[in-house]
Amino acid sequence: MIRSHLFFFPAFIFLLFSCNSPEATNSDSEADPKPVPEPQYFLTKDQTHNKFSSAIPPVLRVPSGAVIDAYTEDASDEQFHQHSTEASLDSLSFDPIHPLTGPVYVEGAMPGDVLKVTLHKIELGDWGWNAILPGFGFLADTLKVKYMRTYDLGKDKQYVQFNDKIKIPLKPFPGVMGVAPPTEDMLSTIPPRANGGNMDDPNMTEGSVIYLPVFVEGALFSIGDAHATQGLGEVCGTAIEIPSHIIYQLDVIKDRTIQEPQYETGDFYATTGFATTIDEAAKKACLYMVEYLEEVHKLSTEEAYALCSLAGDLKIAEVVDLPHMLVTMHLPKEVLGIN
Repeated sequence: MIRSHLFFFPAFIFLLFSCNSPEATNSDSEADPKPVPEPQYFLTKDQTHNKFSSAIPPVLRVPSGAVIDAYTEDASDEQFHQHSTEASLDSLSFDPIHPLTGPVYVEGAMPGDVLKVTLHKIELGDWGWNAILPGFGFLADTLKVKYMRTYDLGKDKQYVQFNDKIKIPLKPFPGVMGVAPPTEDMLSTIPPRANGGNMDDPNMTEGSVIYLPVFVEGALFSIGDAHATQGLGEVCGTAIEIPSHIIYQLDVIKDRTIQEPQYETGDFYATTGFATTIDEAAKKACLYMVEYLEEVHKLSTEEAYALCSLAGDLKIAEVVDLPHMLVTMHLPKEVLGIN
């Protein structure tokens, strides 16, 4: 969940991104689902914080390879309930926004390493909410509206009925995943950064593997802000915000270094880039894909750059988490020959 004022960018960039059709992620895992490993560690929805800082002490210490069973609270930190109405928005406090379950200290993780986060299982909570808050959202300067709706959910729910004709499939994912940044300052969870954070990318769902650069000893990983479903961009400022149950695994990778988060699904490998403009974020995502292709697939710079143009897809992940926006580049695994 997040907010912003209207941001203008060149029309050709908007068309470039909007023409990219959504990809069906994790098709391989859906056709032949892998068994969920047995969790060894457990976290409750009350073991939370809502800032990013190296000064926040861990609530759990685990070895590399640990499988963790965690519950997360909704983005409002229980300020809303199933019967909340538009009037409930008037009393919303932003102070507790984004309760994140964690941090988790991973033994052996050191600055310069990569933390591999495997999302083995993501379950919906019993309910969720979607809202438009005055002054927040991508069109806040244009549409002066207010809106609140709640949805009955549950772990077996497959879609929500938006109206008599429209139904939306559910694909839950954590909007926030991140490690501690290299500062003791208490940073807002609102924008995405190099440490991950509020990336709000609906492709980072069950079966995905996220790679985060490590900045402090132990990495100090946190997760939360789960969404039942969300379009790329999260343009009104919120998804269907939910409590959730997530089983994930943390592994330390010693032989790679990355500058910003990357991830993969059964269908594609992706790089991310955050910046204060779409243009700059897109350039970073593209550059990181070139670097990935050079390092992992041993392409020359020229070959990698050309391949990004021939097979790479730039996508807007989110445009509302000011001051930063997040752009990703997807490259199909079928093209890379690694399916």
